[in-house]
Amino acid sequence: MKPYQRGLLLLTISACTTLLVSCSSMSPTSGNVAQAPFGAMPDGTPVTLYTLRNANGVEATICNYGGIVTSLKVPDRNGKLGDVVLGYDNLAGYLKETPYFGSLIGRYGNRIAKGKFTLNGQTYTLATNNGPNALHGGLKGFDKVVWSAKPTMSPEGPALELQYVSKDGEEGYPGTLTVSAVYTLTRDNALRLDYSATTDKDTVVNLTQHSYFNLAGKGDILGHEVMINADKYTPVDETLIPTGELPSVAGTPFDFRKATTIGARIKDDNQQLKFGGGYDHNWVIAKPMGKLALMARVLEPTTGRVLEVLSTEPGLQFYSGNFLDGTITGKGGWVYQFRNGFCMEPQHYPDSPNQPGFPSVVLKPGQVYRNTIIYRFSTGS
Repeated sequence: MKPYQRGLLLLTISACTTLLVSCSSMSPTSGNVAQAPFGAMPDGTPVTLYTLRNANGVEATICNYGGIVTSLKVPDRNGKLGDVVLGYDNLAGYLKETPYFGSLIGRYGNRIAKGKFTLNGQTYTLATNNGPNALHGGLKGFDKVVWSAKPTMSPEGPALELQYVSKDGEEGYPGTLTVSAVYTLTRDNALRLDYSATTDKDTVVNLTQHSYFNLAGKGDILGHEVMINADKYTPVDETLIPTGELPSVAGTPFDFRKATTIGARIKDDNQQLKFGGGYDHNWVIAKPMGKLALMARVLEPTTGRVLEVLSTEPGLQFYSGNFLDGTITGKGGWVYQFRNGFCMEPQHYPDSPNQPGFPSVVLKPGQVYRNTIIYRFSTGS
């Protein structure tokens, strides 16, 4: 063997050894990330699915269109994996009019009254896409854009970092907002989302996640048992805009301080339930501002699956799938009927830009917006 051939052979062996070490470090002890094409946007922009898999076999699949969690497979009490989020089998479904299945919501999650707010003496006008109000960032919110994506391995598990730059004036919001969203599938079977953002001009920001959960993987969600760590909530008017009051949940259908099934009081003769068509309200979580803490716990008794929701945010929007009406065919041909899924959306309170008594959602140049949301899965009795 000639000297240069021996050198090439040694380089090849070294490279292969490095590759094997790299691959083994990703599996099975810490998990891995796989990716696959998921079609293309109408303008030809390719869209990709990224599947995070931890050492326990739990899988979270995220699409870089809208940061959508398209699938989340977690075990039941017998160890059988099942998908616990609603959605579609293909990109075409998400490109149609969709109720935000699995989406990353921004620049402002939830409603802003009459599509207007005033900041530093200037009034900004947004699209009114939910009756008289603005909802979930507008006609083309963060749920309808293609994010740049970078799969990686973190000390906690496989991860995916998404980035997007929202230009000044996009959907009527001031300031160029640079956003990062990191999804991590942790060793303890949690899907963790770490949001951060900076701006070059005073603006308002409220990012959240809009997965529809069904821990049974089928049927309605009325038998799911819910605990919400909140003594107060924000009642709304007939257009679902908060009145500004923060009354106690005591003696109302909104008292989930002790685990109660979703269906137990959802049909009560209560004006707030009538306004929402069920639960579609924000709970004021009993914890210090900015502290990562437990917001809610949900048990599905037939499968034993448990979902714990933790966040640094001050509020939790709990939505009981009131607008699902049998007109959407989702994954595996499942026709999504009334209350076949529920949402747990950690966030700031709805309409905060217009409510001086609510925690501020203003982000200024030089500041960093941060928000952590954790959906942690286990099994119980």
